[in-house]
Amino acid sequence: MALAQNAALMVAPEPTPIVVVGIGADGWDGLSLGSRTAVEQADVVFGSARQVAGVREHCTETRTWPSPLVPNLRPMIDACAGSRVCVLASGDPMFHGIGVTLAREFGAERLRVHPAPSSVSLACARLGWALHHTTTVSLVNSPAETVLPELADGRRILVLSRGSSTPGEIAVVLSANGFGASEMTVLEQLGGPAERIVGGIARESTFESVDPLNVVALLCVRDPDAARHTRIPGLADSAYTGDGQMTKREVRALTLSALAPGPGELLWDIGGGSGTIAIEWMRTDESCRAVTFESSQARREQIETNALHLGVPGLVVYGGAPESFAVVADADAAPDAVFIGGGLTGTDMLEACWAAVRTGGRVVANSVTAESDSLLLTAAAKYGGELRRFQIYRGEPLGAFTTWRPQLPVTQWSATKR
Repeated sequence: MALAQNAALMVAPEPTPIVVVGIGADGWDGLSLGSRTAVEQADVVFGSARQVAGVREHCTETRTWPSPLVPNLRPMIDACAGSRVCVLASGDPMFHGIGVTLAREFGAERLRVHPAPSSVSLACARLGWALHHTTTVSLVNSPAETVLPELADGRRILVLSRGSSTPGEIAVVLSANGFGASEMTVLEQLGGPAERIVGGIARESTFESVDPLNVVALLCVRDPDAARHTRIPGLADSAYTGDGQMTKREVRALTLSALAPGPGELLWDIGGGSGTIAIEWMRTDESCRAVTFESSQARREQIETNALHLGVPGLVVYGGAPESFAVVADADAAPDAVFIGGGLTGTDMLEACWAAVRTGGRVVANSVTAESDSLLLTAAAKYGGELRRFQIYRGEPLGAFTTWRPQLPVTQWSATKR
């Protein structure tokens, strides 16, 4: 009996809930009764300087977030063990908000969330746009080029800004990428007493003196002569800069089809060249991730340039393979797919790639030489999978006529790790 009682006493107490309250630009006046009660009953209220200033007179104690926030989040919350904690969030805490970070760090079961209307909901209400048909892009922690994969003629996009400079940065990016005629609307301090809405055409506007708290609405208009870049793999070769070392357009489309990217999946691209495979993998879905390995410093730089200009600045570039595998493996999970576009004849390259990919993942390798072809035949015999060979012909002028110019034939091996 005594042992049972001692064991019961040793059980750790349940951690106190973290109450997350969404607050808009209207501050305390815009809070519901339940949200106000949560703030008033808290022992400690966390938030940004602006958020805390709007509720301070109703709180026992307030604390503002440091920068950077994420590394300090858990220590600050843990330091309040046993106290009633309330965290203020902008609008809807679970829409690109701190509520997502808190759920990831402490678990959803510990949170008690009181959402307010998000800035996107308020913007759609002002513009008369259907929320479920409006694409949202966050530039809070990303460069303005991140909007590029979403651009399409006639599309409506809402952009979450990083600050007062974001609208002007977006205007520059649109103008430089064939969407200078797009209509831009900047919505400041939505829902607050200082709400203001201004508009303009991207190529004609600089959007100076904008309030830091803003959302940008885009009605996309593509210039008639602008290149058409969609999320479908097979962008024109001219979309890339560099020394021309790349998987060409038609082969690229066939290769991405074999790699079969899915939302949230991670690709390792071996022998990045110009970064074409990794970039177009990431463009298929905003949640797709990629790491590319390239031994040449000049090519690593051109990969980063191409990734930024095509809207996927999150592409991570490392040195040569397989020597860099250990560094990446320590920092991330096993890849869902590996593409070998270069270095196939390197010592143990195929074996290292096969060992790296997760069970159920895919390995795809392309070859244009007889020596590499023999390695793919050996790999197919050892690991299974499928072998294909294809050759692309392009129509080119021959005097006053047109002839078919053959590209190098490509052998492709693809296999799923069981």
